[in-house]
Amino acid sequence: MSEQQYDVVIVGGGSAGSALGNRLSADPGNRVLVLEAGRQDSLWDVFVHMPAALTIPIGNRLYDWKYESEPEPWMGGRRVHHARGKLLGGSSSINGMIFQRGNPLDYERWAADEGMQTWDFAHCLPYFKRMENCLAAAPDDPFRGHDGPLVLERGPATSPLFQAFFGAVQEAGYPLTDDVNGYRQEGFAAFDRNVHRGRRLSASRAYLHPVRSRRNLTVETRAFVTKVLFEGERAVGVQYRSGLGPVRTVRAAEVVLSGGAINTPQLLQLSGVGNGSELRALGIDVVADLPGVGENLQDHLEVYVQHACKQPVSIAPGMKWWRKPGIGAEWLFLRSGLGATNHFEAGGFVRSNDDVAYPNLMFHFLPIAVRYDGTMPAGDHGYQVHVGPMYSDARGTLKIRSSDPRVKPAMRFNYLSTEQDRREWVEAVQVTRDILAQPAFAEFSSGEISPGPEIETPEQILSWVARDAETALHPSCTARMGTDPLSVVDPLSMRVHGLEGLRVVDASAMPYVTNGNIYAPVMMMAEKAADLILGNTPLAPERVEFHRHQPSSVTETAGQA
Repeated sequence: MSEQQYDVVIVGGGSAGSALGNRLSADPGNRVLVLEAGRQDSLWDVFVHMPAALTIPIGNRLYDWKYESEPEPWMGGRRVHHARGKLLGGSSSINGMIFQRGNPLDYERWAADEGMQTWDFAHCLPYFKRMENCLAAAPDDPFRGHDGPLVLERGPATSPLFQAFFGAVQEAGYPLTDDVNGYRQEGFAAFDRNVHRGRRLSASRAYLHPVRSRRNLTVETRAFVTKVLFEGERAVGVQYRSGLGPVRTVRAAEVVLSGGAINTPQLLQLSGVGNGSELRALGIDVVADLPGVGENLQDHLEVYVQHACKQPVSIAPGMKWWRKPGIGAEWLFLRSGLGATNHFEAGGFVRSNDDVAYPNLMFHFLPIAVRYDGTMPAGDHGYQVHVGPMYSDARGTLKIRSSDPRVKPAMRFNYLSTEQDRREWVEAVQVTRDILAQPAFAEFSSGEISPGPEIETPEQILSWVARDAETALHPSCTARMGTDPLSVVDPLSMRVHGLEGLRVVDASAMPYVTNGNIYAPVMMMAEKAADLILGNTPLAPERVEFHRHQPSSVTETAGQA
């Protein structure tokens, strides 16, 4: 068994791990190792780097770990597929490339919990700005950054269907906003996207690849970590396998878990950190009895409301097999055309009822009727709106089934299990239908394809959601920050409670899922955590005014969830 020594070993080369690998190795005195269980994100792999090819990796065993939930009790007992990136860059190498910070009040909600004061929006904003280069924002915009490694392009969302969508939301009584990541999230706008010059800009391409030549940074792929090693209550390294090779041991002064909301709690439990009685039942020696590990599982669920289009203005022709070689060639040689966009170019956020302090529904508009796996409904031209509630109070669990690290954990999300969740799902479909029924779409719509006009009552809507909804791929909160008995991570240091030398920096450390796609918040957390790990003076908080629908509700939790 070989053994090496590093200052920091980062478990996971995904969104958080890529950012940490860059920032922690910026000090040449730190010897940093990044271990990624998946393969390299090779430059020649068009299915990774062509934005429009995003449907191909999802569900493909070469790119996707292909997790699935336990039978969901409120969804007819069906299992919900969960795609997770199986290569460097993690899920940022296969996701939809939509960049959303969430609402500023998400972070006020975080900060309202005991001990979480340094996670309010004022403390998070400078780290959002440090990571990004927002090409569409004005140089003096106090909300946006211009010098970070993550280049963001916006929209363009100029096609006839996008223009009809913007017209329809206004006819339905909702505002446009200049920037959903700026002063006002509420409303509709062209979206920021992790697309630059016609290519996906994943976390690994933005953060890791530009610094791979650093002599103090080692990035190893196909390195499957099986256990965190402890001496007493101090983490001293990890064990991992490289392919079919022997078990290797790496020692480190700091172990940082960045495997995401599924792999991080799994590895903690395998290593003896979790609910003591449950671990002993599996024959695992308990290092730290932390019952919150694997609890508090949260996610976003979504449906597509689809319409057939009576004018040939959708992008459906690009799905024809005989068009794909030409689209691929245009992308390869010119970085333009249908292959150079993720097509999720616009959407927005609204409140479905007056009881919530800020938007509880997220919308993505797509100028084609298609599922994530690339399958299309009968017909040709169409369009769809992706919609789902953003801060459901449903909570699930993630538990290992075995002491064998190759056995995937049991995940139960409990989708649709609460009164709030079910009520907001009915509202979500009703609001979406109202938007799509506006006069702006009259010249395009030839009728609803899905769920179909026969789905009318709340009971029918919920039955359809239970049957048809898919995850938006935002699992989170399974090793949450906090100071109460069910928290796992210290918010001031990112250390696992009661242990030395072990930190968690990824979506599992979120206390509550944010209002939007979670890629941007995860990267912000990694930027902030890098300063905590390095002992740097944190960036000064930036207290800017942001839009509040209810000015008196500064510290209200979302919908009192």
